[in-house]
Amino acid sequence: MEEESYKKSEGCTIKECQDMIQRSLRTPMVKFLMEHMEKTGCKVGNNFIKAVNCNRKMGGGYVRGEGIVVCSDQVKIQDDVNQVVIHELIHAYDECRASNLDWTNCAHHACSEIRAGHLSGDCHYKREFLRGFMKIRGHEQDCVRRRVMKSVIANPFCSETAAKDAMEAVWDICYNDTKPFDRAP
Repeated sequence: MEEESYKKSEGCTIKECQDMIQRSLRTPMVKFLMEHMEKTGCKVGNNFIKAVNCNRKMGGGYVRGEGIVVCSDQVKIQDDVNQVVIHELIHAYDECRASNLDWTNCAHHACSEIRAGHLSGDCHYKREFLRGFMKIRGHEQDCVRRRVMKSVIANPFCSETAAKDAMEAVWDICYNDTKPFDRAP
């Protein structure tokens, strides 16, 4: 196992990723989200965020009852890690504050993805430009919609039609729900 943590692929080693996770824990946005999880009654232990090789094209994920994984084989720089940690912490916060959140329910999943996409900065115009997507107006909502669909379609309980219907049904409420922030950062 030790040797495996030093294997390079597209991203970085598990150790490099773990070091970047530690640095991300000191950023204001991550500290803010972690404090609000604690205030909401959810304990976030030292092992809540882990670096792993995912062997899939994804930056990371939130696993109910286990915490957050950051895919070391997909992240290269500190900003990548910060972005994954913030996005996944919003999912963790959503689950913390809503005891009935059901990830098999397409509307619940879509709502948390809408919030994570909108509040994390995933769809900031600079990130969108670097991905090759650029529009002067409406880019942020288009980006959130695109990323919500990509995530919810990957849910084995949600077909493409169910994902789109769920996203549209909850869009206004979830896009405008900025908790724990006073407004979208």
